[in-house]
Amino acid sequence: MGAKPFTNPRGTRDLLGDDLILIKHLERTASKVAAAAGYQELRTPLFEETRLFKRSLGEASDVVEKEMFSVPRRGSEGQEAMNRGFTFRPEGTASTVRAYVQGGFAASAPLQKWFYVGPMFRYERPQKGRERQFTQFGVEAFGAQSVSLDAEVVSIAMRFFQDLGFDDQLEVRVNSMGDADDRIKWAQVLREFFTPQLECESERCADCQSRYTRNVFRLLDCKAKRCIELNEGAPTLFQVMGSDALSHHQQFVACLENLGLKVIDDPSIVRGLDYYTRTVFEVHYPPLGARSALCGGGRYDGLVEEMGGRATPGVGFSVGFTPTELALAELGLPLASDLDDLRQQLLPQVYAVAIADEQRDALFVICESLRAAGIRVEIDHRAKSLKAQFKEANRSGARWAIVLGADEADSQQIVLKDMQQKSERTVSQSDLLSLIS
Repeated sequence: MGAKPFTNPRGTRDLLGDDLILIKHLERTASKVAAAAGYQELRTPLFEETRLFKRSLGEASDVVEKEMFSVPRRGSEGQEAMNRGFTFRPEGTASTVRAYVQGGFAASAPLQKWFYVGPMFRYERPQKGRERQFTQFGVEAFGAQSVSLDAEVVSIAMRFFQDLGFDDQLEVRVNSMGDADDRIKWAQVLREFFTPQLECESERCADCQSRYTRNVFRLLDCKAKRCIELNEGAPTLFQVMGSDALSHHQQFVACLENLGLKVIDDPSIVRGLDYYTRTVFEVHYPPLGARSALCGGGRYDGLVEEMGGRATPGVGFSVGFTPTELALAELGLPLASDLDDLRQQLLPQVYAVAIADEQRDALFVICESLRAAGIRVEIDHRAKSLKAQFKEANRSGARWAIVLGADEADSQQIVLKDMQQKSERTVSQSDLLSLIS
């Protein structure tokens, strides 16, 4: 009895066929909309020092506490080995900021606009819409605190979903996290509001009980039904916000409305990571119901300095491909015509058929010359019969079949069959490439 076969790790999947075609479509759409706004692609390592994510995301964040794939550093032992170890990136902003600081851009060219598309890793319970390895599209812009840059970032996110086929029911939900002084004041009034609820342990969920002292803002985005009800009437940041941050938010909303976007103020948006300042936003598609949130992002003006660089404003967003795939499936998107070119790239343009085994070597040489010219060519490698080769040619989806027999081989000719027109002719091997290009 053979060994038990291996399976892919839980929370991961193999991508091929239609699944891979869809991922490629998402990747090219992301690249197109980002490049149209002047953003350049950035590719960072798949893993970083663990302390990078602890510094950027916050020790008390769910990602750091529960969801990181980390490995210890060799040569160290115990907790020190983990503290000095490495973590597969759970999100893209921290690595992007690290690259910005390390590259010295704040001094040489402060305004940088980058995007990335690649795998991220989170050690969480796999479920519908959540995987332990997933692809993420992100946009990050540094060097300007203008509301127009905030709006540009939001516009890229909206255009991504519009280009995928989402209709005008898309909406932007916005909030502000204010400035540092604003959040200190807000945290104080929130604790005063939530204290009576927390004194009765049955009122709030266990996560809220834990978050109260570590990051009180996180109580506002709790998804437990009872906690959502208890959040009604909670003090908003706008009640204590300074004039600069308030003006920024008002101008940001006006800029989005000037673009014709549907904008909704949503005080429940506080985002799950600790580094946001001022602008925070989410893109929603209400017909999806509970899964209406498609992406989120915001401004993080203090993060570059927190990571060891000069004080530099930044703003960005990220989109997870896995929930996007689910949303597209629910809406019957993308249209088949949107994927036709990607499907065609998986099909051969030419299928090569040998009349007899004696012609296989010569036919293979012809195939390789066509491939060198960029033509996709398939040939039988299993010594199938002539009839079986023609069956494979018909199933392959190839436009052309080339057939080499003894007479053709001797005269340096070959039979060219048009599989669509059901016609054939004998041509010179030297003319073959020009006839099928």
